[in-house]
Amino acid sequence: MSEPRSDEDWMRHALALADRAEQEGEVPVGAVLVGPGGELVAEGWNRNITENDPTAHAEIVALRRGGQALGNYRLTGCTLYVTLEPCAMCSMAMVHARLARVVYGASDPKTGAAGSVFNLLTDSRHNHRLQAEGGVLAEEAGSRLTEYFRRKRARPGL
Repeated sequence: MSEPRSDEDWMRHALALADRAEQEGEVPVGAVLVGPGGELVAEGWNRNITENDPTAHAEIVALRRGGQALGNYRLTGCTLYVTLEPCAMCSMAMVHARLARVVYGASDPKTGAAGSVFNLLTDSRHNHRLQAEGGVLAEEAGSRLTEYFRRKRARPGL
């Protein structure tokens, strides 16, 4: 039996998915859904541009695929690893899915809803709260996003 993967291992997996998003012309954000037993359940990366869908954030894509894989809209006991702090939409989807935990890389000081701007994941007014841990491989995750937007701004006409 193999040793369980660490948070850093899963975040590296999410970072590889962020690279895939960028190769497809998307903002480089990736997400990995891991089951209660430490098994890979689903993956997602940003698909907003490709699918013309404002809700197709990496987290939502991974949650949708996870629900399909498990045959349940409740993802009880699962952990979601995502390269960027979740926004309000994604955070509330995690609450509704009954995730146990979310682990993210870079904080988002503009729209982060796991503590930076809002803290929707642990709000006592909700009937479910989940554990949130940020800063896992944050420098690597943040630099990917910073460089992506720097390159994008440098291109004429964009």
